[in-house]
Amino acid sequence: MIDSSLKPSAAKVRLAVFDVDGVLTDGKLFFGEQGEALKCFHTLDGHGLKMLQQAGIKTAIITGRRSTFVEKRASDLGVDFLYQGREDKINALNELLETEHYSMDEIAYLGDDLPDLPVIRRVGFGCVVINAHPFVRQHAQAVTDNHGGLGAAREFCDFILDAQGKLEPMLAEYL
Repeated sequence: MIDSSLKPSAAKVRLAVFDVDGVLTDGKLFFGEQGEALKCFHTLDGHGLKMLQQAGIKTAIITGRRSTFVEKRASDLGVDFLYQGREDKINALNELLETEHYSMDEIAYLGDDLPDLPVIRRVGFGCVVINAHPFVRQHAQAVTDNHGGLGAAREFCDFILDAQGKLEPMLAEYL
């Protein structure tokens, strides 16, 4: 479980940004006969992104690879901002901030590997999945209990919503 002492940082979040490979997926790549990379997404994670949006928190994906599967998943989930083919993730985030006005302390990021590190170190709530590269884990504010592609993004989303007092009312709707 993410350390509750980080709730003040998560309470400020207005934009949640996600990596894909190793975060929204388990990091494995399967290749089809035409050479296309196939990805597997977890429904728990997807619902977490939708819950953030319902709570008024914008969502973004910044990923180093290009994939029609990611484009489709982002569209299905209503992700607000999608940047693909961007290993320079801090530059992609800065491009987003040229048109969208968020301060760094209003941004949360969930990553897992070295290209994510510059963003993790700059945003107000920088988090990694438990199976992230050890060096990156050392520089993150928080580490999920769940692995990438297996509920880590949902854990991250739930933590943000809980820190903002929005999780319990959303859960109560299902009772």
